[in-house]
Amino acid sequence: MAYAFVASETSVAQQARRKLVDRYGDTPPEQAEAIVALGGDGFMLRTLHAYRALPAAVYGMKLGRVGFLMNKHRIDDLEGRIGRAHAAVLYPLEMQVTDINGEVHQALAFNEVSLLRQSNQAAHLEVQLNEAVKLDTLVCDGILVSTPAGSTAYNLSAHGPILPLDANVLALTPISPFRPRRWRGAILPHRTQVTLRVLDPGKRPVSATADFHEVRDVREVLVKQSEGLGVRLLFDPEHNLEQRILDEQFAPD
Repeated sequence: MAYAFVASETSVAQQARRKLVDRYGDTPPEQAEAIVALGGDGFMLRTLHAYRALPAAVYGMKLGRVGFLMNKHRIDDLEGRIGRAHAAVLYPLEMQVTDINGEVHQALAFNEVSLLRQSNQAAHLEVQLNEAVKLDTLVCDGILVSTPAGSTAYNLSAHGPILPLDANVLALTPISPFRPRRWRGAILPHRTQVTLRVLDPGKRPVSATADFHEVRDVREVLVKQSEGLGVRLLFDPEHNLEQRILDEQFAPD
């Protein structure tokens, strides 16, 4: 099997890459059957973005601080591990942002799209689902739309629900909501188009971020799940992603 080894810039990840390349060789990602990513979850997200157009599946090894999307680091039996691995297909969110100057920006998110206030004043947002207004004014620090794979990350920190990988739903989660006081978010069908309008972008500026791509001073954000841009992420059978998401719901604080 032809592997492409990519690693974060940390010395431990680079050293691990050299050892793996010495044992298994190295192939350009465009020609590889599997891309092996060495690092943490942040590096995995960057790998998925960088190589999402390629047919190769991605297999991660944890060599960073957070490794929810990674497998254990081990040099031996790489071909056997990949051969036995379970695949999880991740579909990113498509974010389209119109800023206060009328410019349109587009980006993808495998974890979440989040809006956050840029100043000391709370954001005032209008929330639409499939072009129907559901909240005419949400006063908050921000709001996010999360995929199932991202539901255990920022979404969970904002007290959003953990979503099963095969549930075909998205999480819409407010961040420090002030009004409506009792609204804690919603679980949406995965084909829902979410439109978030900033009601006072001059006085109460808001930024929008898709994974690590940020746009500032936004006026309107459209979010929907991509239908045709799925990537295959590989996991060891004993630690497949569906089981990890399930176990996260019973994890101790």
